[in-house]
Amino acid sequence: MSQITSLVLCDNSPLVLSGIVQLFETDPRFVVKASMTESARFLEAIDRHNFDIGVMGWNMPYCSGQEALRRLKENHRAPRIVIYTGDGSVSIPRQAMIEGAAGFCSKKEPPERLVETVSMVSRGSMVFPFMDVGAATADPLETLSPRETELLKALADGLTNSQIAKSLNISLNTVKFHLKNLYQKLGVGSRSQAISRYLRGTISG
Repeated sequence: MSQITSLVLCDNSPLVLSGIVQLFETDPRFVVKASMTESARFLEAIDRHNFDIGVMGWNMPYCSGQEALRRLKENHRAPRIVIYTGDGSVSIPRQAMIEGAAGFCSKKEPPERLVETVSMVSRGSMVFPFMDVGAATADPLETLSPRETELLKALADGLTNSQIAKSLNISLNTVKFHLKNLYQKLGVGSRSQAISRYLRGTISG
């Protein structure tokens, strides 16, 4: 008899969460020990449950998937993590790998691909889409355009979007467009996370 893999599932969409719970509960290879819509509760579940693999989103409120992975590095009970997200940014699989995830699956793939990814991770594999291995270890700050770097510095200085637009002589919509691209490149989901990433890079550099 094959070994059963225990899971805890986390997604900020109740509808998506319900779907993936059903997906794994109908597969005899897996047992779902818990599910939740908040990453903070997912982190708490690690201390309450002994499970093999956690499946969680990336753009989670309050504590992103990236931040959760960083916290798990300090937890000796940490399970293997598969990131499951609908965010199409090409930088996210790279960031997830750098932060210690064992696998990545896009919500744009058929649901069966998530099951396949988790199954492969349970057998000891790392599962990520094809990427430039050299780029996987590159500092995302180095991938920013001069304009994006300018915006990031402005964020760190505490400027609002309106103040940035005025100082750079661009429209507010253009600021928002650049910030969206900036967040994707850094693999973050908020202004505070972007500033934190910039400050870490400045200090280490």
